[in-house]
Amino acid sequence: MAYLKIAFGFLVTAFLLATVSLAHPGLGFGWGGVGAPAGVPSYGLFPQFYQFSCPQVEDIVMSVLEKAIAKEPRMAASLLRLHFHDCFVQGCDASILLDNSATIVSEKNSLPNRNSVRGFEVIDEIKAKLEEACPQTVSCADILAMAARGSTVLSGGPSWELPLGRRDSKTASLSTSNNNIPPPNSTLQNLITLFQRQGLDEVDLVALSGGHTIGVARCATFKQRLYNQNGNNLPDQTLERTYYYGLKSVCPKSGGDNNISPLDFGSPVKFDNLYFKLILWGKGLLNSDEVLLTGNVGNTMELVKAYAKDENLFFKQFAKSMIKMGNISPLTGFNGEVRKNCRLVN
Repeated sequence: MAYLKIAFGFLVTAFLLATVSLAHPGLGFGWGGVGAPAGVPSYGLFPQFYQFSCPQVEDIVMSVLEKAIAKEPRMAASLLRLHFHDCFVQGCDASILLDNSATIVSEKNSLPNRNSVRGFEVIDEIKAKLEEACPQTVSCADILAMAARGSTVLSGGPSWELPLGRRDSKTASLSTSNNNIPPPNSTLQNLITLFQRQGLDEVDLVALSGGHTIGVARCATFKQRLYNQNGNNLPDQTLERTYYYGLKSVCPKSGGDNNISPLDFGSPVKFDNLYFKLILWGKGLLNSDEVLLTGNVGNTMELVKAYAKDENLFFKQFAKSMIKMGNISPLTGFNGEVRKNCRLVN
């Protein structure tokens, strides 16, 4: 009987150490991916990562998101975009959240992000609540991934089983943020190239562009289409006429750069497939939306038509592509850290 007690005690201790080392691999309780499900590589991402170290993580994330999005529905799109603008730079490592410091030149000041990315206070609030519940356990990179999924769900879109276990970078890259995030005036070939750089294909490009079913864009991002699309002082001929005149009233030729217009004016806070229908009707807001139909490269036109016709097909592919994007170059194991404050390295 004594032997059984000792053996049971050993198993409990081993189990506890395994779960602690899973959340805090740097604590030195073993070097493998202890506690990962069978078939998962050491320190790979997997949905049950916080099962024992912070079981309430998703409830905490969703409770903050529900309040923030009820207060300002546009916040859902802002949080989805934060994850995207994070993953395309150094991988999904929360580098976008770092403020300027003695050692960091913040990505928040890059051309795609300046006066544009938002939602940082919501991430701060989630992090503060998680630090109370499970200190130094849940990474800011995972918070961004969970906030993107939660925002999609709360806007009426699909959910997905989200692999977790990313760690936070100790660096940021302003130059990579400037070079890797697709600009709104991109050609289709440029979009395909920038997505391929991240291991994402044309299907991912069109599906993830469907995230523009929610949110808004600044006049500065589509002004060229209204007044000087091809350097000839003429508008983009693909714009439907009444839509074009409506946009002109929001976005004057000079000034008004920060005036906003919905990316999907039909249902700007509902995650649906209307974005793709609008593109077919000449009512895509950004050049990078329109060229998915008219760019004459690859199969993007067929994909736009398919998602416009079948919302369920779009939802399924959006979920798959979000998982794929969320898996871009994560820091795992002993790489990076779990920040205490998402804006600062420890």
